[in-house]
Amino acid sequence: MDQIIVAFESERTCRRIKDILESSGTASCLLCRTGDQVRRCANKRHITVAVCGYKLGEETAEEILADLPPACSLLLLAPRDRLELARSSGLFSLPAPTSRSELIASVRMLLQLGYRQGRPACPERDREERELIQTAKQLLMERLGLTEEQAHHFLQKKSMDSGQKLSHTARMVLEEF
Repeated sequence: MDQIIVAFESERTCRRIKDILESSGTASCLLCRTGDQVRRCANKRHITVAVCGYKLGEETAEEILADLPPACSLLLLAPRDRLELARSSGLFSLPAPTSRSELIASVRMLLQLGYRQGRPACPERDREERELIQTAKQLLMERLGLTEEQAHHFLQKKSMDSGQKLSHTARMVLEEF
């Protein structure tokens, strides 16, 4: 499943959109609450779609879009009056409130656009890195009673927060336990 960024100031909005997109099988969502998080995540993970509100903190969606990689599309989900303020080319918009089916269709279309434009290849992990990550997840599952998905999310979050590769974060977790 493709990964996309969902970025809104409201955690509730982030979770609601994440639930819609993940339950439909459209994409796996990485949640961000600031423009800086969106930039770091898009560049580090080679994300091709981000869904966000009109503002994140003091930054507008247009300001965030200007700093994203060229392969990353930004879908602005905002009330009509806010959409009229956003005039950047390359910024896709969807009026809020929107239906579940419109949101899913829009994200799927942007993902397909990313495929057609040729997405940058994500670096493949070697066997050693995959085993290291799997071992760390297993340890987290046993020690903390997490599911595999929760353990993976834990490693991803720690990795994003520290700006380190996932395999480096897995190694650190194994060393700590």
